[in-house]
Amino acid sequence: MRTSVVVSIGAAMLLLGGLALGQAAESAAPTTASREIIELPPPKTNGNASLEEVLAQRRSVRTFDPQKSLSMEQLGQLMWAAQGVTEPKRGLRTAPSAGATYPLELYAVTPEGHYHYVPSGHRFERLGTRDLRRALANVPRNNQSLFSSATLVVVIAADYRRSIAKFGERAAGRYVLFEAGHVAQNLLLEATAQGLACVPTGPIYEDDAVNRLLSIPIEQKPLYTIAIGFSK
Repeated sequence: MRTSVVVSIGAAMLLLGGLALGQAAESAAPTTASREIIELPPPKTNGNASLEEVLAQRRSVRTFDPQKSLSMEQLGQLMWAAQGVTEPKRGLRTAPSAGATYPLELYAVTPEGHYHYVPSGHRFERLGTRDLRRALANVPRNNQSLFSSATLVVVIAADYRRSIAKFGERAAGRYVLFEAGHVAQNLLLEATAQGLACVPTGPIYEDDAVNRLLSIPIEQKPLYTIAIGFSK
């Protein structure tokens, strides 16, 4: 009798502990449905500079004016250039993707907070309202102090499973990295077209730390960072 009582008490404690952990996890990681959705201004599909002019002007700039900020229109245009939908019927985007598996996700870190870009519908999900640029710069072994003065830091993360399902692990590993390069170049060229300073940085050594800081799902691996702002 005493044994069964002890077991019952132990089981109850485990159950209560599990419920408490579940509630804590739920409050720490809000679902997509609970996040604020920000509709971005429609992207422009024509500009003032030719592609050749932008290619000639693009340079890596590592010093930024921290006093200036980007408008939502500028942020939206940058996100669209990187991963925007250009063929709604099939969901095709600005950057090529092997088998149209689209394994990449974009996260924008700004002075006003950090966001996840949703290509379908061209919108942001607000993940937080804190300025995490300095914290991102100080992630162990990151050593990217320039993030603190950049107006925008874009983190490109990859869910390899989307490509592995179609191409297998070896091929998918390569294809995902190729795609990250396509996206980064689109982003750099769009920043240059807007008269902004930009620089690609990397690699990221502490994946888990970046995931926790930016509320990135654990199955997504941060691959690449691009700092964007105004020349000092």
